[in-house]
Formats: sequence, C-alpha cells, structure tokens
Amino acid sequence: MHVGLNLIYLLPGETGGTETYARELIPELQRSAPELRLTAFINRETERSRRTLGWLDDVTTITVPVQATRRVEWVRGEQQILPRLAARQEVDIVHSLANTGPAWGAFKRIVTIHDIHFRLVPEAHTPLMRLGMGVLVPLAARRSHRIITDARSTVGELQEQLGVASSKVDPIPLGIGNLARALPLPEAELRVRFGLGERPIVLCVASKRPHKNLARLISAVALIPAERRPVLVIPGYPTPHEHDLRAHAAALGVEADVDLRSWVSAEELEGLYAASTCLACPSLHEGFGLPVLEAMARGLPVACSGRGALAEVAGDAAVLFDPLAPDAIAAAIERILGDPDLAARLGVAGRARASGFTWRTTADRTVQTYRSVLSTVEPAQDSQAGHA
Repeated sequence: MHVGLNLIYLLPGETGGTETYARELIPELQRSAPELRLTAFINRETERSRRTLGWLDDVTTITVPVQATRRVEWVRGEQQILPRLAARQEVDIVHSLANTGPAWGAFKRIVTIHDIHFRLVPEAHTPLMRLGMGVLVPLAARRSHRIITDARSTVGELQEQLGVASSKVDPIPLGIGNLARALPLPEAELRVRFGLGERPIVLCVASKRPHKNLARLISAVALIPAERRPVLVIPGYPTPHEHDLRAHAAALGVEADVDLRSWVSAEELEGLYAASTCLACPSLHEGFGLPVLEAMARGLPVACSGRGALAEVAGDAAVLFDPLAPDAIAAAIERILGDPDLAARLGVAGRARASGFTWRTTADRTVQTYRSVLSTVEPAQDSQAGHA
C-alpha cells in the first residue's frame, strides 16, 4: 500500500497541533505497519528544514514547488500540483493531515478534519482565513472518500454544519507523546526566572486567540480573593489579541497576577508542569485538547471546559466548568487549590486516563481506515471535478 501524505500546510515550528499530529503519527505508522510505503508531499519551507525534522528521516519526500506562507500558492499546490505529482508517484491513497485536501485525483482521498472553528468560533480566524477555510474544508469533506476526526463530538458537528454523513467519518483519538523531551527547570530557578514568587501557579498552555477564552480565565482569577489568588501563567504563541488580554488584566487590577508569555523552552515548560498546582483550560471549542491530555499524563490536576472534545478527553479525571461563566471557572480552580486530597486524586486519575491515549492506537486505527478505503469501490462525491 503506497500512501501519500499531504504536508503542504506544514511550516515547521509554526503549525501547532497539526504539526504535532504529523510528527507523532508518521513514525508510528512506520512502526505499526512496516509494509506501508510512505511518500510525504512537502512545501519549499519544509524542504529547507528537512534535515532538522528527524521524524521524516525514513520517509520519501517530494517537494511541491510552492511556499505555504503564501496562501494562494498553498491552495494552488494542494489543488492543482499535488494530484499530478501523486499520480506520477503512483500512490494508492493521499491522506491530507490538516483539514483541507485535493478535490480530485486518480487515488483514494482521506482528510483529517481536526476542527471546524471557521464555523463554530469564527473569531479564531482572520476574515480572509475564515473565507478560505469556509470553501476548502467543505470541499475536502465532500470530495474525500473518508474523513478522520480527533473526537466523536466533531462527527456531529460535521453532520450539523457541513451535511457530512456520520457513516463517512472515523473518529480516531490522538495519542500522548514522549514526555521526557527535556528535564524540568528546577522550581526554585523557574520561580526566580519568571518572577512568580511563592504563590500557587495555575498553568494554561494556549495560543493567544479569542476562542481560547483567556479573557474569561483572567476574569476568573480576578474573582479569587487576593489573599489566596494564584499566579496565572499562560505560555503560547503571541497574537494581536494579546494586547487586549493585557488591557483586560490591567482593567481588573490583576496585571501582576497574570504572566502572559510567548514560547518557552522545553525545560521551562516541563518546569511549569512540575511546579503548577493545576492546569486550567477554558477554551470555547477544541478539536481534541492535547494540553489537557499532556497535563494529565504528567499527573497535573486539570480544570477544564465541560464542552465537546475537552470533556471527551478529560472524562471524570478533571473538574469541569462552564467556560462562559468566570465564577464557575474560579470555583473549579479554587476547588483544586483548596483541597490537596482532591488534587492528589485527580493527579492519579489523570495519569490513568492519559495512559489510554497512545499514538500506536492512533496509527493502528488510521491504517484500518486506509484499508477500508482501498476495499471499497464507491467514489467520493464529484471525485474527478475541480481540477481544471
């Protein structure tokens, strides 16, 4: 079985969860099904970084001559050039790993749709990106032979928002990666370096985007009385929305209690996981929720949104709250901060739950999808259209 992997979207170090998906899934596919022949279709930026991406070492790569930072080029590469290159390589399947994919080609097409934020939380994207995703994601959903999602909740969202039959979708949860990528920075050094003092730390690993609901999290921290208020640390890539968040914290008088950071080193992040009292994840919508899973795998108690995929991942191993209610967020955080026994139980329960999410299982089930697609003769809707 020859599988082409559509990585035209990938900008190493800048693509977030979809990069994690590719980085963890591809080597596991090779271990899980060594009979697979894998060819990755990459862009020019990825080609320049190729030697630093160890997870592509044993995969044949074909460079699609486009730059993904130029959206028009990216779309042209995916919709016009990739199908021809894939046909030339005689692939049996093209698996597109990040929400969009080619609409035609003499091969079976599978797309992983991680989320439909462009419909459910439109503020997560710029107007231009929202417009583009509003065309390309439904197109991929229609023209693919199978769809993979990270969570069962997304199956219903695809059916409701895009009219996709649930029978066409395979929900395949993500796994938890290697937790030993770096030794944690010692807590005393971490607290000095970040100026955190001696207060309890509440961690929220999130990009500074509106749908992450960080403004309500900051409001929740402001509701906790000053004498027992934790320090909130939010590492994640910066966006223009960060200015609004800083202004919001200042308006509430908690700017000294909120540490908005951009990227941190692996040692610093591990240090934060180790030193924090809990992780708070108030996101309004997620396709899966890797930060919740990664915190639970480290034994860090979690308080998170009770909506959709986050509740699905957390199960009964976290304190769930209404993400629209700052008082509910504050109460969930205070429950963990004020009850060491509860925190200990959540730490144990979280580790146990996270152990059930493995990339080997993700890979095994993905291979099952590959085989099911090759065993069927039904074409995807309009499978040969749109290639002019």
